[in-house]
Amino acid sequence: MAHLSGPASGAAASSAETGGVRAIVPPAPRAVAAVRPGARRAAVTPYLFLAIPLMLYAVWVIGPMIYTFYMSLTNSDGVTQQDWIGFANYRRMWHDTLVRTAFWNNVRWLVAFITVPTVCGLGLALLLNRDLPGVRIFKAGIFSPMVLSSVVIANVWSWIYFPRDGLLNATLELLGYSGKRINWLGDPDIATYAIIGAAIWRQIGYVMLLYLAGLKNVDPSLVDAAKTDGASNVRAFKDVVFPMLQPVTVIVVVISIIDALRAFDLVNLMTDGGPAGATEVLSHRMYEEAFNNYNMGYAAAIAVILMLISMIFIFTYLLRMIRQELEY
Repeated sequence: MAHLSGPASGAAASSAETGGVRAIVPPAPRAVAAVRPGARRAAVTPYLFLAIPLMLYAVWVIGPMIYTFYMSLTNSDGVTQQDWIGFANYRRMWHDTLVRTAFWNNVRWLVAFITVPTVCGLGLALLLNRDLPGVRIFKAGIFSPMVLSSVVIANVWSWIYFPRDGLLNATLELLGYSGKRINWLGDPDIATYAIIGAAIWRQIGYVMLLYLAGLKNVDPSLVDAAKTDGASNVRAFKDVVFPMLQPVTVIVVVISIIDALRAFDLVNLMTDGGPAGATEVLSHRMYEEAFNNYNMGYAAAIAVILMLISMIFIFTYLLRMIRQELEY
């Protein structure tokens, strides 16, 4: 005789004993809910929206990056010749004095762009983040260089740096300087820094605008509470305001790195890499090799190195910022 052993559960299989043998009775199959066509479309729709941008990004960014790396392994002239030469372009770059000078000039641009516009832009943002009469005029005046074209900026600063009648030398003479007039763009020792100064003048207004937007998200009550507890203005800025500006600082540093490494327009317009290659940067060297010397393969190798340098700096800084955010 069969008898039930133990209570039966709805999800578990029931069992029966027949002649001393325990028989397992499988449960009845569950009814599978039908997937509505609308739910299936809702699951696919986000991927359809992403498909077109990803396809365009692959065609216009990823594809050219891969082809640039391939071209760097050839002796392509951009028209007919394209023979495989392996890493010969990279070995040539290692011994190229102009590329070496361009690399160290890019490092100078990088250090100057990360420090000077960030500090000056933040200081101006703190100074102008108040309801003072005429403050909007000052904001517009400081930001106005950002909307000027590179040609205008290059011409204006070339006149300022002009050794004979330039505004900078004339101002130094009015201040009592009686030495030899400085050839700002003709002296190999200072020409790079002169171009960097013109680029920084344009960059400061942009950084100031980013920090002004970030200061709008700082709660004034937190600053007032810190001052009530006895914190000075410097301590309140260090412990309250600046940590809340961390996301803006990340954006400013990343943009500064990108702008410093792709510096080209002012160098090309003000000195064309001279005097004697003293103001060369990697992007200008790449342009010269590609379109003046028709060494497309060698120019592609310079482009690959420039991309790797930018990725190293950007990813290192972003990982550092992410690690700090996780610690908080």
